[in-house]
Amino acid sequence: MATSAATPALLSPSPPYTPAPPLRGRPPRPPLRLGLRLPRRRPVTTTTPAAAHAASSLSSARGDPREAEAAVAELLRDHGASPEDAAAIAARAPGYAAMLADGVRELDELGLWASWSAGAGARAGAEMGALGFGRKVYFMGRSRRDGAVVPLVESLGVRLSSAKLIAPYVAAEGLPVLIRRVKFLKEMLFSSSGYETLIGRNAKRMMAHLSIPADEALQSTLSFFEKMEARHGGLSMLAHGDVSFPYLIESFPMLLLCSEDKHLKALIDFLEHIGVPKPRIPSVLLAFPPIILSDVEKDIKPRIHAWEKAGIEQEYIGRMLLKYPWILSASVIENYKQALLFFNRRKISSTFLGIAVKSWPHILGCSTTRMNSILVLFDDLGISKKMLVPVLTSSPQLLLRKPNEFLQVVSFFKDMGFDKITVAKIVCRSPEIFASDVENTLKKKINFLIDFGISERHLPRIIKKYPELLLLDINRTLLPRMNYFLGMGLSKKDVCSMISRFSPLLGYSIEHVLKPKIDFLLQTMKKPLKAVVEYPRYFSYSLEGRIKPRFWIIKSRNIDCSLTDMLAKNNELFAEEYLGIET
Repeated sequence: MATSAATPALLSPSPPYTPAPPLRGRPPRPPLRLGLRLPRRRPVTTTTPAAAHAASSLSSARGDPREAEAAVAELLRDHGASPEDAAAIAARAPGYAAMLADGVRELDELGLWASWSAGAGARAGAEMGALGFGRKVYFMGRSRRDGAVVPLVESLGVRLSSAKLIAPYVAAEGLPVLIRRVKFLKEMLFSSSGYETLIGRNAKRMMAHLSIPADEALQSTLSFFEKMEARHGGLSMLAHGDVSFPYLIESFPMLLLCSEDKHLKALIDFLEHIGVPKPRIPSVLLAFPPIILSDVEKDIKPRIHAWEKAGIEQEYIGRMLLKYPWILSASVIENYKQALLFFNRRKISSTFLGIAVKSWPHILGCSTTRMNSILVLFDDLGISKKMLVPVLTSSPQLLLRKPNEFLQVVSFFKDMGFDKITVAKIVCRSPEIFASDVENTLKKKINFLIDFGISERHLPRIIKKYPELLLLDINRTLLPRMNYFLGMGLSKKDVCSMISRFSPLLGYSIEHVLKPKIDFLLQTMKKPLKAVVEYPRYFSYSLEGRIKPRFWIIKSRNIDCSLTDMLAKNNELFAEEYLGIET
């Protein structure tokens, strides 16, 4: 890295450290309770000059937290912070101020200012002892060699114990530089809005589907994710800086050594260059923070080149980074090599894997053992290798399924009365169904159809004819189409009859398919709406390519016929019957 020799190499942040337990102040002594009441006496006020000085010193030693905060702010200004930054940092570093205040109180109580002053190189002990509480806190802070970096790190939300461990590694940068860097990092990682939910959701998915041994970079990332998961909101709060930034700095303290001009800006420019939109860059960096610690020329570019050599075009690499930033992990690159060998041994074309990872790069974190467990289930259903490739190319996410999840879908169809051959046909026709959740997706659709009025005995035939029905969204697809027909004047019974006889009906667009054909039926053909109840397959034919041409031929011969007679015949039979042309 261009920032410091202490900065770790590509995707290899410094080993995680174990924070020391936080310092705690001396617990207050419990009040002495004798168990009996004594008569109250007015105190004797015999004030001597010595007693007055002692009382004044004791009051000063107890101090005011606001004095301690003001002293920390002055200390920060002395180290180069602006008055505004100093005030804001001091207000968010109560632990540091309390630690200094506790040190002052202890020296006051034990009368050790003389020995402390000698060791700290401060003014004479007697003179120090006579200072006010706030000034003592200030000099206590001056005696520390952390360059006022500890309160800065604590102000980010980092625990005081961790801040004290981090400060020695970054203090040489200087307080003003670190303040600017913190602001730059926050702007870089948390300024984009609108993607917060997406970032958290993808991080959860990445964790859930990882089944390969993790290298050091992945381990540190998983440790960071686990810290986030342990708090309220979990990974859903990953893109919220106030929540995640403290854990990010605790997990990757060397981020504070990354130069804005020499390193961070170059990283952003490179990610944009390979196709990551600037507003989406936080999605990549928060999901894999070791990237931030990586040198673009020495570390990141060689790994991008490795994917290009594997046949992944650069335009896809940018998209893959958005979905799965872990493609820059050494573990993931090595697993891709193992996956190629695995599919070659099974005599499955490696071309499939290249296509699959472009749409579902999460496969790259899936072990070959996990993949094999799913392929065994395909074999059990009788799906040939010839059919397996188009299935997995269409829905590569099936390789990420756990065997029990896949078998739940198989059982769902068997409970509907389908045999193994039919289940296999459904897999080949609509493999996405087998990546669905049985309870929250498949059964929910079935219950919705039954509640609408579809007969349970008709459901197996409906699903067998059009299994894609189970993938349609209830509120955005199914219900609007049903309501469209009801709004046209058909009864629920009519709509259920149409669905039972031609279930693909529910997959057609209202604006581009249903409405134009209904309008032509009613306004031009002058047929009643009931005609589509009798022949719902009417909607499957092209309006321009079949319906209109055949209607105008029939109309020109003054023939009155049903939709079935007009549309169901193939071209030869239609020409023979209505044009008098024998085949």
